[in-house]
Amino acid sequence: MQSIAPTQENSVTKALLCLMTSAFLFSIMGVCIRFASHTVDNATIVFFRNAVGLFIFIPMLLKQGLSFVKTNKLWMHTWRSLVGLTAMYGFFYAIANLKLSNAMVFSYSSPIFIPLIAWLFLKERITKSMIFAAAIGLVGVLFVAKPDQGMFNALSFIGLGACFLSAMAFVTVRALTNTEPPERIVFYFCIFGTIISAIPMYWHWRVFTEGELCLLIAAGILANISQLFMSYAYSLAPAGQIGPMNYIAIVFAGIWGFIFWHELPDTFSIIGILIIIFAIVLCNPAIQKRFFS
Repeated sequence: MQSIAPTQENSVTKALLCLMTSAFLFSIMGVCIRFASHTVDNATIVFFRNAVGLFIFIPMLLKQGLSFVKTNKLWMHTWRSLVGLTAMYGFFYAIANLKLSNAMVFSYSSPIFIPLIAWLFLKERITKSMIFAAAIGLVGVLFVAKPDQGMFNALSFIGLGACFLSAMAFVTVRALTNTEPPERIVFYFCIFGTIISAIPMYWHWRVFTEGELCLLIAAGILANISQLFMSYAYSLAPAGQIGPMNYIAIVFAGIWGFIFWHELPDTFSIIGILIIIFAIVLCNPAIQKRFFS
């Protein structure tokens, strides 16, 4: 196997760790959304997820001024916001109506599409190992999701559509990181997402309880910190190379499902989780070199 420079190994390893942290925080966000969705509508949850993020960037705006928001890639930020926001509506709807682990399966199955989209739009090299890792991850996803228990219904098509749009958003983030810092990428997503999501949320506005506000604000904070880690990860390594790490969010979701909703993994789920972890191993060149050379 072709040797990989230590600096490249370190960058990919760091990227994978950042993506794992992002997935962990995102899974906790899923817990907050699941609890909030018992009494709060989907449009409002999406609005708060984006609006809360704007407050995180106020200190940066005060410190750096207009230099923080200055960009030559406004059209790419807009595109990323549109596809990402549409995916968010679908994903949050899935969280509210499916088991948390199944919803995470749909959201984090985007690595299945990432190598192809990155190859088509960014001209990134696609290798057999990337395709194989994504295929292995898909097998694990199917074991966890169990298609015969509802993957091919209306909810599932919403989830799969959100999955594909998420992949397009991730690849756009990868392209943006060539010139844009992660903080700016997340900022533009928050401001566009807040403006657009405020329109449908307007028709559902009401006075919220303290518990509802705590869940909505926590979800927004966790989501935006997760986005920062994700954006930084894709600035360190190609999207197709590190994308399968997203699968670990399904493992985290399974843990939260057990803790909060007493969801016990069956044999197929355990096998699927092991397959997903194997796919993660395959996407790390440093591990490939050590164990498969």
